[in-house]
Amino acid sequence: MSTQTVSTDVVEAKRITTQTLQEMKAAGVPIAMLTAYDYTSARILDEAGIDVLLVGDSASNVMAGHETTLPITLEHMIYHAQCVVRAVHRSLVIVDLPFGSFQSNPRRALQSAIRVMKESGAHGVKLEGGMDIIPSVERIISAGIPVMGHLGLTPQSIYRFGTYKVRAREEDEAVTLAQDALKLEQAGCFAIVLEKIPRELADRVTSSLSIPTIGIGAGTACDGQVLVTHDALGLTTDFNPRFVRHYAKLADVMTQAVQAYVADVRSGAFPSDSESYS
Repeated sequence: MSTQTVSTDVVEAKRITTQTLQEMKAAGVPIAMLTAYDYTSARILDEAGIDVLLVGDSASNVMAGHETTLPITLEHMIYHAQCVVRAVHRSLVIVDLPFGSFQSNPRRALQSAIRVMKESGAHGVKLEGGMDIIPSVERIISAGIPVMGHLGLTPQSIYRFGTYKVRAREEDEAVTLAQDALKLEQAGCFAIVLEKIPRELADRVTSSLSIPTIGIGAGTACDGQVLVTHDALGLTTDFNPRFVRHYAKLADVMTQAVQAYVADVRSGAFPSDSESYS
């Protein structure tokens, strides 16, 4: 089978699975991933052709208005995942295990992952961390639950880092990250998110792994890319890191639409005769 044939097959897959992502890496087809937290947005993203929808703990920021991802609970994540799964027909749906739901011990991690899978119908979970979470990753995978890893800038550890600056610029941290990536692959992860690390390191890690890497602020060498949908669509106006590209400015569109609605209500132009019942 030619590479072009494989590429066409994976892009047109009726249902994206972890195996599809592996085939995309092998075929050199970049993986497109965005976040989703509600039914309406997830339906639009799924129909638009997104490969992976991440029900991210970033919901703590963009949906609930918290400063960090730490306050969101497992119950909140399950609720958002339920909304997303109901909308999806093609995309792979992965759910973040939130802070406090897996760090304490592998048994708790497994219980959290099982709740996500059973109560939401999602297709897998994502865990932040390296060597310290390997026992939890292995325990979850032993139950047949797919796990995506997450290295580099891990927002759940923000108070330990003390900053959102690029991670692993120093050689010691870069070496540790590369080792952690290999350990996560060996533990059974089907993919790894690499967040806000030097592109040369992301290239090195991606080349060393047989599983896909998904970058966010990690350059073009990764096997795919992920953004927070609210950032990509210009719904957030106070967060503008270098790695975010605004594909629309929906905050401006919404503001203009609401202002027009208010003006029409004030003037009596809405509702019109055609929008009223006799």
